Amino acid sequence: MSAQHTTPSGGHAPGFRAIRFNMDWITRPLFGFLLASFAIAVVASGAEAFACVLALGAILGAREWHRCVGAVEDVNREMLVTGVTVALSEAGLLYFHLFWVGAVLAVAGAVAAFILAKGKNPGWQSAGTLYLALPALALVSLRAFPAQGFWIVIGLFLIVWSTDTGALICGNLIGGPRIAPRLSPGKTWAGTIGGSVIAALIYAAYAGYFWHADFLQAAPFAFAFSFTAHGGDLFESFVKRRFGLKNSGSAIPGHGGILDRMDSTLAAAPVMALLVFVAHFNPLFGAHA
Repeated sequence: MSAQHTTPSGGHAPGFRAIRFNMDWITRPLFGFLLASFAIAVVASGAEAFACVLALGAILGAREWHRCVGAVEDVNREMLVTGVTVALSEAGLLYFHLFWVGAVLAVAGAVAAFILAKGKNPGWQSAGTLYLALPALALVSLRAFPAQGFWIVIGLFLIVWSTDTGALICGNLIGGPRIAPRLSPGKTWAGTIGGSVIAALIYAAYAGYFWHADFLQAAPFAFAFSFTAHGGDLFESFVKRRFGLKNSGSAIPGHGGILDRMDSTLAAAPVMALLVFVAHFNPLFGAHA
């Protein structure tokens, strides 16, 4: 999500010398704080309420995705298919307590999206359903089943948020070589590494304060895991450049669309679920809140 600087300048970003005040300085942190507060409150309210909000977010994100990849006969129909797929997948997961039930429903929804696309970018339409459904399943799984699911999901969000924010700040202040100018003109090496370092520090402080976890375990984990957030950012940049768009939408002032705000989380959530449920990794490092 972190657009560090939007004006190309060869292979380098100019850094603080190009900073000019604009309304994003006000709207971006304000709406970021409001969204973060809302997210924490929803996670605290339980897995069912969390699943409902995720399903609503998926519907809004699906509208952006299907409009972005283009040329469908009825965007609302495709949006409804994806939204229903996410809701049914989450319900299947919560009812049967089995991830594969939700995953099967997600795949079925992707097949339906492919068929309904009627030859108009069917692969992209189908991919969008999975792009939203699988992260939603991962987040609900993390919230519902581990004994300390609340703390794991909040920790995941903190890594993603601090990675995005740290990358934005460091990229704008330091500038320097860009990672992929054609793909994401604002993403610099300084912003990427800076965002990961800030994520490591914030997550380690969070883990140490709430779980009394070891800083030397929590910080390296968060630093490494933050690159899933960077990957999600780059993937959405690829999709937007592929279809000639700057933002996925304009629903959130200072941030762009729902997908612009959630791209890092959409990549990070499935990876965290794989670590917890498949690799049996404990992001609490054996500590207790």
